[in-house]
Amino acid sequence: MLDTFFKIKERGSTVGREVRGGFVTFFTMAYIVALNPLILGGAKDSTGHYLGGGTTGANFAAIAAMTALMAGLLTLLMGALANFPLALATGLGLNTFVAVGIASRMTWADAMGLIVVEGIIITILVLTGFRTAVFRAVPQQLKIAISVGIGLFITLIGLVDSGFVRRTGQGPVPVTLGDNGNLVGWPIIVFAFGLILMIILMVRKIKGAILIGVVASTILSIIVEKAFKIGENYLPAGVVKGVFGGKMPANYKGFLIPSGDYINPKGWGLNVPTIPSKIVAKPDFSLFGHFSIFGGFHVAGVSIVAAVLIVFTLLLSDFFDTVGTVTAIATEANLIDAQGNIPNNNKILFVDSVAAAAGGVGSISSNTSYIESASGVGEGARTGLASVVTGVLFLLTTFFAPIVKVIPYEAATPALVIVGFLMMSQIKEVEWSDYGIGIPAFLSIILMPFTYNISVGIGAGFLSHVLVRVVQGRAKEVHALLYVVSGLFVVYFLQSPINLWISK
Repeated sequence: MLDTFFKIKERGSTVGREVRGGFVTFFTMAYIVALNPLILGGAKDSTGHYLGGGTTGANFAAIAAMTALMAGLLTLLMGALANFPLALATGLGLNTFVAVGIASRMTWADAMGLIVVEGIIITILVLTGFRTAVFRAVPQQLKIAISVGIGLFITLIGLVDSGFVRRTGQGPVPVTLGDNGNLVGWPIIVFAFGLILMIILMVRKIKGAILIGVVASTILSIIVEKAFKIGENYLPAGVVKGVFGGKMPANYKGFLIPSGDYINPKGWGLNVPTIPSKIVAKPDFSLFGHFSIFGGFHVAGVSIVAAVLIVFTLLLSDFFDTVGTVTAIATEANLIDAQGNIPNNNKILFVDSVAAAAGGVGSISSNTSYIESASGVGEGARTGLASVVTGVLFLLTTFFAPIVKVIPYEAATPALVIVGFLMMSQIKEVEWSDYGIGIPAFLSIILMPFTYNISVGIGAGFLSHVLVRVVQGRAKEVHALLYVVSGLFVVYFLQSPINLWISK
């Protein structure tokens, strides 16, 4: 029955590989259940209230529970409806934009209402065929370049989140090795152990190499934390104030900086890997439905045009992040045919579009497709069965959140580095001698990791592709939709001067 429904053998996979892939994807992106509450919960809206709470602190438990619930339901839908190995959850980057750029100008309900509006619009674009048409209008080699760029992007995510590479915050060099050029702390050793173990297992062709690496690294991290009491790496000022009243407990080994943030260069990123005192916790879904669909268009100090630009920004980011993610996953899973088509592409985009609105309904920011799904594909996932497994694990997380918080960044991020290597291998398919392909491919590949933004890389690739083809006198070779999309990206890149002009 499973084979018939998910076409497992047809896609060259097995039930075992799909289950392993589902587990790996979950382990690689489970951090969002702990991270999303820190991002959304650390910010106040325009009335001085935290999300799901009052003026003294956010309802972190409710944000975590709703994050896991939405991720589980939407990932299950992706697996069952679209039969594609892709997981969804609250979008990183988008949630920061919501917390800092939107909620600070209106109430949380108003901000989430704008997200619902964006999700409805993008769903209409799918149902009318526009989103699929744009997807098909992109030249196949640019799709490959997008996939390669995302490979570099998630590698950088893995290196930064593990602490192996860190932002300097000063000088001409934006990032450096470890802490000011030095690798310090036990967490880095855990990361290196996981990466080396995965490499050895892959070279030896051991099944489940990535999954084994994540589990083994997590066990090692628990032992290390038990022995040395390392503690957390970073907490934003809002969380420090809301949870600890602005004064860190004596057992925390870091220090507070003038901004109110807590820093511990030798600490664990996000989760401290300790065995939880309790395994089961009752989920709090009280955030569901707390949105005002048109409230964002009637906020004092925010013009209707400004609200429309906010929706446009969310829309474009959601639209093209997903185009890049789906392309990368399908390419890595070898699910793209000779014409560049992806099976069930309409259904994939439909689920992703519904996810955007669902995130607003759940008050936990726009949900979108996760590139970390590539880790499951790297483990062998090729069908929606892997997504069903990941979705079920997220739903269980609503009750077993304490277990998820055991996995530190340092144990999961080696998987992203390995998958980045696998995706990078596609670069040989790009025709570099053709400037109309080579230059756009180069800009897409480079700008995704350098700007920490998939949409920026895609936009630069599209704009340069159109420009070079026009200069070459080959404008007719460019699909008409790419001209439209390139025009939209011009607006996207010029948002700041447009906002300044509007505010005058």
